[in-house]
Amino acid sequence: MTVDAATPASPTASSWRSPLVMLMLLAVANQICFQTWFTLINNFAHGPAHFGGREIGLLQTVREIPGFLSFGVVAVLMIMREQTLAYLALIVLAAGTAITGFFPGEYALYGTTFLFSMGFHYFEPVKQSLALQWLPHTTAAQGLGRIISAESFGSIAAFGLVYLTFTLLGWGYAGTYVSAAIITLVLLAAAWVTYPYFPQHVVQNRSFLLRRRYWLYYVLTFFEGARRQIFVVFAGFMMVERFGYSVAGVTALYLVNQLITMTIAPRVGGLVMKFGERSALWLEYAGLALVFTAYAFVADAWVAVALYMIDNLFFGLSMANSTYFRKIADPADISPTAAVAFSINHIAAVFLPASLGILWVYSPKLVFLTGTTCALCSLALACLIPRLPARGRETVWSKI
Repeated sequence: MTVDAATPASPTASSWRSPLVMLMLLAVANQICFQTWFTLINNFAHGPAHFGGREIGLLQTVREIPGFLSFGVVAVLMIMREQTLAYLALIVLAAGTAITGFFPGEYALYGTTFLFSMGFHYFEPVKQSLALQWLPHTTAAQGLGRIISAESFGSIAAFGLVYLTFTLLGWGYAGTYVSAAIITLVLLAAAWVTYPYFPQHVVQNRSFLLRRRYWLYYVLTFFEGARRQIFVVFAGFMMVERFGYSVAGVTALYLVNQLITMTIAPRVGGLVMKFGERSALWLEYAGLALVFTAYAFVADAWVAVALYMIDNLFFGLSMANSTYFRKIADPADISPTAAVAFSINHIAAVFLPASLGILWVYSPKLVFLTGTTCALCSLALACLIPRLPARGRETVWSKI
């Protein structure tokens, strides 16, 4: 690739060649592969791979190991720029997706999942880092909302692809996964040809970084990862195992969910800007505590569908944690902290899916009540966020 040699452009440009639009395009490319893999994986694991609760938990643990190792982004950035790494990560993601359907064996599926996950989990912290560096401070929440909206558009496109190739054309798992990989690579090629290298005006630290004054951001990120794992792994699996959802049913559920997210995500960014990070996170954590508790006792498929959609809407408010960090961070710390925070986010992901997969066999109710506990812990911690966070005022205990 020759991206690094391209002519620099202003990261504040408002045209379609702006950094924000490029990040939105890359987000769509990312979600085409990710959501195709994710939409089919429970049915692929439950069917051709003959997975039960123990195996699906272990599969998700394997998927999250690269997330835990994403602090390695800091080392990779010593030899390439973040924009280049974003492109390379999407190539790896596409490769892992393309070969998934050809290997339904247990250990082979673990291997393809690991490759797929390496691409996804190295792209995500780079995307987050570049967004926080390039988006203007005053409109960062709205910009993040637009990127989330673009991700939802990519997800909807992935669901359409699954319906077309899997349901209508009957190409099966292998054909559908290969199709998603090709589309992602085409979008990536378009971004590479269309967009120049966008400069980063603040030189980023290139070392593993943990700062004491970011401790609240780190802890909130840890609990966010724990909650998301319970939702992603077990809420979807419950729809297949307990309520018998087919590939078409799961795809329809995800489609409606993403249509709602695509519509409201930019507005959520506006709400975060208007009411502040503390209020937004209070609403998210309180709402998730109620939803996880309801999951534990749900017995009706339609109620479970409603809870799934409400759950995803509350998770959209998690952008407030990123904008909270943006306000308290040294500008040179954004890149290494994004990588380290992504690893912290995945600490729970390494052990929770497998351990809760075993618990699931005995009591699915306790799995979701674990999510309730995580949400309540986050709610208590959010009380420490100042009304107006800033460098030197990271928590209500800080003194400038």
